[in-house]
Amino acid sequence: MRILTGKVVSHKLPKMAVVAVERMVIHPIYLKRYCRLKKYHVHDEIGVKVGETVKFVACKPISKFKKWRIVK
Repeated sequence: MRILTGKVVSHKLPKMAVVAVERMVIHPIYLKRYCRLKKYHVHDEIGVKVGETVKFVACKPISKFKKWRIVK
């Protein structure tokens, strides 16, 4: 079971939130660190607000884009 942590960036639709996960990557040649950002569509039963940090896990597909659900 995959658990990710990210920040809520959008909560416009009911029971859905967009969560951005930021990770640091090292360039293979130049060895410089830089940030990578990916957004996930997450099923939200709790009712989170924009700016909160949440943990979410993979689950069976709920809709076309939602394959994650919020735990905390």
